[in-house]
Amino acid sequence: MMAQIQRQEEKLNLGAKKFTMWIFIFTSFMFFAALSSGFIVYSGGKGHGLNVQIPQPFLYSTLVIIISSITLFMASKAAKGLQIARQQLFLWVTFFLGIAFFAVQVYACYVLTYKMGIYFTDPNASRTFLYVFCGMHLLHIIAGLLVLLNTVLATYRNIPQVKNIFKMEMASIFWHFLDIMWIYLYVFLLLNQN
Repeated sequence: MMAQIQRQEEKLNLGAKKFTMWIFIFTSFMFFAALSSGFIVYSGGKGHGLNVQIPQPFLYSTLVIIISSITLFMASKAAKGLQIARQQLFLWVTFFLGIAFFAVQVYACYVLTYKMGIYFTDPNASRTFLYVFCGMHLLHIIAGLLVLLNTVLATYRNIPQVKNIFKMEMASIFWHFLDIMWIYLYVFLLLNQN
């Protein structure tokens, strides 16, 4: 009887954690929607568009984050098949692809600043939005990397498989959200670059 109660409490706790994750994703989505709206309103004025080509490294980072979502899917599949070593491998690959994404994004900001002469304090605030979009997404990427690291390190501890699957599910939800959010931002910026 006590074991059943503990299982139910654990189930409820996992449900609460999942609900919290969805609330965080929803608020992040609303935050980026507000930023997008601000960009549209500001750049709708005469002469306030980006008037700049989006740097090529943003394309490369987009490809990297898409590949990282594929490797995370493979890690989830391995976890469900009780292939822990394979799960760990794909989680580490995803983690390092996340670091690569971060590095390429930082390089893209370097290109914006030092090769294209577009600064965060540019008089045209539409250009400043490039840094705001990138910076805010990178803050979320740091959180995603911490979630991935927590998930992969948990696989080395002796945790019940139900918790392993739950951690994978939470990491997958968050990381795929970050992937979709970056693809949205990249396409949004491409459509508004001139």
